[in-house]
Amino acid sequence: MNMNVKKIAFGAAVVFFTGFASAQTLQDGINSIDSDKFAQAKTNFTEMIAKEPTAENYFYLGNTFLRQGEPDYAKAIENFNKGLAADGKSYLNKIGLAAVKLGKGDKNAIAEIQKVVTDSREKDAEVLFRAAEALTLFEKNSSPDLAIQFLTKAIEKAEKKGVPAHYYYTLGDAYRLKRMPGEAMSAYDKALPTAKNKASVYTRMATLWMAAQVWKNAKESIDKAIAVDPTYAPAYKALAGYDIRYQQNAKATQDLINYTKYADEDPYTQLEIAKLYFTNEDYANSKMVLDKIFDKIDDPIKFKLRAYNAYADKNYADAKQNMDTFVSQAEKTRVQPADQGLQGLIAAGLAKDEKDAAKKTALMTESQQKVAIAKAAKDETMKWDLELANIAGGGGASQAEADKGPTNPAIEALKKQVAANSQDSDALFKLATAYQDAKNWNGAILTWQKMSALLPDWAPAYYSQGYSYQQAGNNEAAKLAYEKFISTVKPADQEANKQTLAYAYFAVAYMSKDSDAAKAKDYVAKSLQLDPTYQDAVKLNAEINK
Repeated sequence: MNMNVKKIAFGAAVVFFTGFASAQTLQDGINSIDSDKFAQAKTNFTEMIAKEPTAENYFYLGNTFLRQGEPDYAKAIENFNKGLAADGKSYLNKIGLAAVKLGKGDKNAIAEIQKVVTDSREKDAEVLFRAAEALTLFEKNSSPDLAIQFLTKAIEKAEKKGVPAHYYYTLGDAYRLKRMPGEAMSAYDKALPTAKNKASVYTRMATLWMAAQVWKNAKESIDKAIAVDPTYAPAYKALAGYDIRYQQNAKATQDLINYTKYADEDPYTQLEIAKLYFTNEDYANSKMVLDKIFDKIDDPIKFKLRAYNAYADKNYADAKQNMDTFVSQAEKTRVQPADQGLQGLIAAGLAKDEKDAAKKTALMTESQQKVAIAKAAKDETMKWDLELANIAGGGGASQAEADKGPTNPAIEALKKQVAANSQDSDALFKLATAYQDAKNWNGAILTWQKMSALLPDWAPAYYSQGYSYQQAGNNEAAKLAYEKFISTVKPADQEANKQTLAYAYFAVAYMSKDSDAAKAKDYVAKSLQLDPTYQDAVKLNAEINK
């Protein structure tokens, strides 16, 4: 399966609440959140409530449930309401309740947050900060302009005593949401001098570089984060995202082991780990972690992840059952275009073995409609067309299959070289070619894919993927790769690539002749335009234009 890594965003709201009796304990709790130690943070704030059941303490516990990987809105609401019971005027808990609405997709909550700030007369920097934080927590339901406005005022109020680092962290987050990376990086730079844990700042810088696809700078920032604090769990999560980007599965697995070691056993943190293992195509570990925590989590998101794992195992019936459960239990706002896309892929998988013609047609119609929803939303959770091609062709290339295939000393030496430096394009090229020479088509496909990830504008890698898929017998995936090659060749390079382009057009035409006659005629004509003497194309043209 081919997954694209989504941006990994980290919440790091480090707060110093002045004038509070348990200030150090509060700081410990919020540092735990910043380190993805949510169970530890919940214990911390629960103990604080036991000592002093104040509105502020209930807010911090409730906010922990919002900050975890998958928010637990019910627990957050419970604690915010307790905070309001302790102090009916608590601005923080009013912001918390509005943040829950925002997380659920109700954008009217933005006006509610604004009203709370107005009612507070903007006197309290903490209220301004928490309002801004709420407006940046949920990317699809955010208001970065208003967050920047509140943070600017919070920073002004805090200047006399010194601006806390977390004010700048959140300002950077707001600028990220506005797609203003320069301003975001500037805000993170301002956080560095006062940040108690500079690993948090460097990790945020790294994920910002990753979002901008400046991978060298991202890796440098991750290395700095780990150097200043080797136990800072989110840095390993970012590193896993980096290694997954370069399809370095073994390295990513080790990153996730380290993340697990330095985070904690909170079930929702473990759910995040299961999701990351899945993204890394490490389905065995993903399933193992999910099974361990499945009964400890009430959130229906667990059924969605189980559906993805079942889909990866080609267990389409089980995948459908779990997706149906997720959709029936989750709030409608939580069902994303990617979820409908997955339902479409599952329908395609079920259609492949369906004997009843009417049911098969219905499943294929459902598949096309639901995958189209994901594609129309420009969702990149999965490579939708390639997944459909792999279903039709019997499955995609996997590292396990590549490792079972033919090998030789040259391949093994080059594998080590690539493992040592995932950005060594020369070694990748040689490894892919060595796989092809050995007729290890799975290995060739995976390595050419890594080359495309490293150099997305280098057209020959797509041609070689097409050839390798074709040799492996997956014509549907081969067609997609050849078409990607055709679209990637720059106009200035077309003359030099004339022969290769002619074959690519011919190959797509030949593999489409029984399923899409119009496309086959169009592509074989383009092949002959490039090379009128190409005999295979001449014969195919005569055959399909009788």
